[in-house]
Amino acid sequence: MKLSDFREIKADPATVWAALLNPDVLKECVPGCESMSGSVADGFEATVTQKVGPVKATFKGAVSFSEIVEGKSLKISGEGKGGPAGFAKGGAAVSLEPMEGGTRLSYDVEAAVGGKIAQLGSRIIDGFAKKMADDFFTRFQEAVEGPQEDEAAEAEGEGEGEKKKGWFKRLIG
Repeated sequence: MKLSDFREIKADPATVWAALLNPDVLKECVPGCESMSGSVADGFEATVTQKVGPVKATFKGAVSFSEIVEGKSLKISGEGKGGPAGFAKGGAAVSLEPMEGGTRLSYDVEAAVGGKIAQLGSRIIDGFAKKMADDFFTRFQEAVEGPQEDEAAEAEGEGEGEKKKGWFKRLIG
């Protein structure tokens, strides 16, 4: 399964880059992630529980970073084993581009599964993989820039002072 898309994030490239390499941000953004530990240099170990169709499994695996071009692009690769349910592996090539008002984050995702999960059929697997990628990057965008609000609520809150920030932006200032 292959998927390409982009997000326009209202934060400077340095902030987006720092968030991409932060294990706390990654843990919050990966749907079903129960734990994540490690470092960018050594890779992360993660435990993720997901339900794909009728199959629910807990995957334990590793996430690594490669092809790092500081502040511009990187490749995130991961592989997890879910016991009798099978395995999942994949990666995302992520690139950052400064734009007016923020950063354009582009990604190309590839994913593959095997074992019991693979027997569900490509339509279910592809739909699940697309939803996982969309959920991850939506959560990532919200962590960096804050929850999206409609314009009426935003206009109403303008007199209250500072505009709401994502939790990662609040953390780094």
